[in-house]
Amino acid sequence: MRDLVHNIGVVQSIAPADIAANTNGSGVDLLGFDSVAFVVATGAITGSGAFTLKLQESDTDSGYTDVDADHYQAPVSGNLGAGTTAKVGYRGFKRWVRPVLTKGSGTSIFASVIAIKGNAAERPVA
Repeated sequence: MRDLVHNIGVVQSIAPADIAANTNGSGVDLLGFDSVAFVVATGAITGSGAFTLKLQESDTDSGYTDVDADHYQAPVSGNLGAGTTAKVGYRGFKRWVRPVLTKGSGTSIFASVIAIKGNAAERPVA
């Protein structure tokens, strides 16, 4: 039987909003999971904006540092487009990871980011 729902954990890290500045997502705790992918969904970009997505990591949900390039899977390259969906995976070793939307130019972007945690140690995942 095909059953993805009971084998993943889903966490909202950046709520859907009109984002006008650099925005740190909330930390995602990977305890009990061996993988994570972040999915960003965008809407309209105001003022020809240029926004990028990167990941940061931490052992304790504080003092985050940028994820090393070797620990990305399918990084989002270039600027996020209007009305797009993109994904990026993390294969580092820290317990906590968060997305960061960085504003390069423009006014704002409508966006949200969710984390999909996989390879759960205990299944089914609630």
